[in-house]
Amino acid sequence: MSDFYQNGIITNLHNLRVQDTASLEKELLAFSKVRPMGLVLPSLYSELLSPALTNIVDELSHVKYLQQIVIGLDRATKYEYKDALNYFKRLPQDHIVLWNDGPRLKAIDKKLKKAKLAPQEMGKGRNVWYCFGYILAANTVESVALHDCDIITYNRDLLARLIYPVANPNFQYQFCKGYYSRVSKDKINGRVCRLLVTPLIRSLMKIFPANDYLEYLNSYRYALSGEFSLRTEVLNDIRIPSDWGLEIGVLSEMNRNYATNRICQVDIADKYDHKHQDLSEKDSSQGLSKMSIDISKSIFRKLATTGLVFNHESFRSIKATYFRIALDFVETYNNDAKMNGLNFDVHEEEKAVELFAENIMNAGLHFLEHPMETPFIPSWTRVNSAYPEIREELLDAVKKDMEDFS
Repeated sequence: MSDFYQNGIITNLHNLRVQDTASLEKELLAFSKVRPMGLVLPSLYSELLSPALTNIVDELSHVKYLQQIVIGLDRATKYEYKDALNYFKRLPQDHIVLWNDGPRLKAIDKKLKKAKLAPQEMGKGRNVWYCFGYILAANTVESVALHDCDIITYNRDLLARLIYPVANPNFQYQFCKGYYSRVSKDKINGRVCRLLVTPLIRSLMKIFPANDYLEYLNSYRYALSGEFSLRTEVLNDIRIPSDWGLEIGVLSEMNRNYATNRICQVDIADKYDHKHQDLSEKDSSQGLSKMSIDISKSIFRKLATTGLVFNHESFRSIKATYFRIALDFVETYNNDAKMNGLNFDVHEEEKAVELFAENIMNAGLHFLEHPMETPFIPSWTRVNSAYPEIREELLDAVKKDMEDFS
C-alpha cells in the first residue's frame, strides 16, 4: 500500500519501503530512553502449542527497545501456567504472565464483581482489561502496543511500525491502529470487515447522512485489526466491551476522548494471516456469527449516544440497505480477486452476507429489548476510585503467582 493517499479524517502513515526494520529499531531504542515502551499479548494457553506464537516469541527475543511485556493467559490450569512461565522465559525483556484463571486473580475479580466493576464475561476484552490494569499499576512504560498471539506471518517489523507513532516523542499521536492487506496464499480473507463492517457503515451513512462518528469509522482501512498502540495515560479512562466488539469499542472510545489529529493508522504488514474463525451459521453464540452480532450492537450503541433514535422500522431499513450494498461489494471483491489471480467463492461470500444481514436484525432487536444493558467494562479510573488499594493487590497477586510457579 505504498501511496500517499489520505482517506477520511484519520492520518494514514504508509510503508513507502524506504526505511528498513533495523533503522526503525535503532530510532525506537533511542526513543525508549525518554519514552519507555511495553507490549501486551492476550493469549489462550492453547496458542502456546501453535507455531505462530513460537515464531512471535522468537522474533520478540531480538527486540531491544521494549522495557516490559505483559502476557495475559486465559484458560490455563496451574500446570499449564507453570509451563507458560517456562515457555516465555527466553524473552530477555522484563516479562509478566497474568494467570487469569488462578485463585489470586480470581479473588480480585470476585471482589470487583461484587461491586459491579469487573468484566461480566470471559474473553479477549476481559483479558486485555486486566493487562491494561497491570500496566497502569506497574507504571513502568509510557507507550504500549497490543497484538494477537495467532499471527502466522509475524515479524519484528510489524511491532516496530505499530508502536513507532506513539513512541516518537516528536509525534502528537495518542492512539495508532494497525492495518494490512488480508490476503494469504490464494484467497482474500477478512470476511467480517469486508462483508459486514464496511457495508454496514456505508448503509448507515446513507440512512443517517452527515454523522461525524460514521465518517470517523469509515476512515479506518481495517477497523477490526487486533493490533493497536497507545500512550499509557489513555488506559485510565478507556471503557471497552468484553465481547467481540472490543476493536470497534476501542475506536469509539478514542473518538469520544480525543480529537482526530491525535489518532492515526499505520501500514504494518504486506501480508497478514492468523487463525480463522468458523462462520457458525447454526449457532449465533459462536464464531463469526457471534462476532457479527457483537460488532453490530457496538456500533448501534455508539450511534445512540450521538442522539440517533432507533426503532423496529429503522432496523428493517438498515438491514435492507446493508444487503444491497454488501452484495455489490461481493461483486467488487470478485473482480479484484480475479484480476490478482486469487480464488473467490461467490456462493460462500453471499451466504456470509445473508447471515450477517440476519444478525444485524438480531443485534438491533437485542439493542431495543435491553435498554438497561451495561456493555462496557468500567474504566480503571472508576475502579481505582472505588478501591484505591486495587493496584497494589494486582501487582502483589501477579508477583506471588510467578514466584510460586517459577
